[in-house]
Amino acid sequence: MSIGSSYPVGRSTPGPHPARPLPPARAAVPLSLRLLAASLCGLLALALTAVVFVRTYPGQWWDGALLPRAERGGGYEQRTALVGPAKTVLAAFGSPTLLAALLGAVLLVGVLRRRLVAGVVGVGLVLCAVVLAGAVKSALPRPDLEIESSTTHNSFPSGHVAAATALLLAFMLVLPGWARRWLAVPGAAGVSVIASATMIAGWHRFSDALGGVLLGVTVFCLAAAALAARGDRDADGRPDGRPDGGSRWRGLAGAALGLAVLAWALVVVVPELATSVRRGALVAIVVAGASTMFLVGSVVFLVRSTDFAGPLPAGRRTWPRSSTGPQKIS
Repeated sequence: MSIGSSYPVGRSTPGPHPARPLPPARAAVPLSLRLLAASLCGLLALALTAVVFVRTYPGQWWDGALLPRAERGGGYEQRTALVGPAKTVLAAFGSPTLLAALLGAVLLVGVLRRRLVAGVVGVGLVLCAVVLAGAVKSALPRPDLEIESSTTHNSFPSGHVAAATALLLAFMLVLPGWARRWLAVPGAAGVSVIASATMIAGWHRFSDALGGVLLGVTVFCLAAAALAARGDRDADGRPDGRPDGGSRWRGLAGAALGLAVLAWALVVVVPELATSVRRGALVAIVVAGASTMFLVGSVVFLVRSTDFAGPLPAGRRTWPRSSTGPQKIS
């Protein structure tokens, strides 16, 4: 002990100490793994939907209760004045010219944003969704469970709905983050219209429309996971994928817009539908639309600020190794 001091010799005197660097934060789960997990969840939901609605008595009964067969002719076309507009929508969307133009737009946006690989993958996921929908529809048997309102013809999943969902999400691969948020709401509404048209025209059951959305989402998550695994980075430069304050406000604005659209649909569209279609068809349309909004919104939120580009070339700015601020590595 030193004279006149109560502190041990050799130890620093009390006072302000230089700040020690905080331990590094736990690394976030890579986006590719999150997208892969989302695709597995979508595949599981798709399989459960197929098993419940195609292979079980309660599922077939619910499909028939929501969209009963016509008394004459045995078809599922609904008795409503909306049959004509529904068939017009389906004929327009099924036009090869329109589909080719939309796929070309995906490629064009990819080229303009120097995201050609993402554009090609986007076109591929649309074609893959259509092919898979046809393959599942042909391979999946629909047993005869002696339900009056059901037939053994399998139409699960809907190729029109799967193509519409995949086409909307293909644009999410090539558009910047801010544009995705504003396209997601009207795009999901368009997919909901196509799903409703397939049910009103009697082309598909409720489970078919839901399965089409799940198929499109599953294929998109697989494609996006493949792109993310190539070394994609978050658009704002943060390796952990967390959005900054501005991204949060933009996300809140997009969510508010989505809620406003849903509120408008409940106040305006649903009462109009209620006077035109039966209660079962109305329930099927509303549930299919809400499911589409939720599923599309979930995957758009998952990739909200991800720029699906290739890996950064050598010499470009990387995330700093120290906590003192951004550095440029030459």
